[in-house]
Amino acid sequence: MNFLYKDIVLVLNKNWQAINVRTPADALASMYTGSSTGLDVKGEDNMVPLKWNEWVNLPVGESDLYVSTIKGKIKIPKIIILSNYNKIPKKRPNFTMNGVWNRDNGICQYTGKKLKPNEGNIDHIVPKSRGGKSDWNNCVLSHKDINAFKANRTPEEVGLKLIKTPKNPVAMPVSFYIKNTHQIKEWDIFLKYD
Repeated sequence: MNFLYKDIVLVLNKNWQAINVRTPADALASMYTGSSTGLDVKGEDNMVPLKWNEWVNLPVGESDLYVSTIKGKIKIPKIIILSNYNKIPKKRPNFTMNGVWNRDNGICQYTGKKLKPNEGNIDHIVPKSRGGKSDWNNCVLSHKDINAFKANRTPEEVGLKLIKTPKNPVAMPVSFYIKNTHQIKEWDIFLKYD
């Protein structure tokens, strides 16, 4: 029953757009109160939203997760749809190496070279030893050799020029950050990125 508290239920707004991930415990509570409906997915062209009283009567398949109650087994939904929420929240990525890598598209900001994962690291434009901060506006992706060459100097002091001035990444719809790490095939319908 440890799956009850893992984020394995995709949450859609009432326009069927992915906006969050919840635990089965939260999803079942939301369905019970009428805040959401469970989406019974049999295929991309066969999806039916069901209210709580309909959901509890669904048959539980061999590969389905379920909770046991005194009235029988209740299937865990893989997707729920919120009844009264139609917005798509936005989010900015956290400042991390991965975040800087994504913002800079894996390109060294001094040479313009596309880097392999083991070739790059974060460079502080104004070195930390000189009061430079670890934030979006002072950090860029750099080839490790360029960063080592630059050391605790500014780009100007070593004759380097930035390809573009770093800045905060734009806020993106939260659906951009939802990843199907559990490989739940029903989610793929709603997490397509073009």
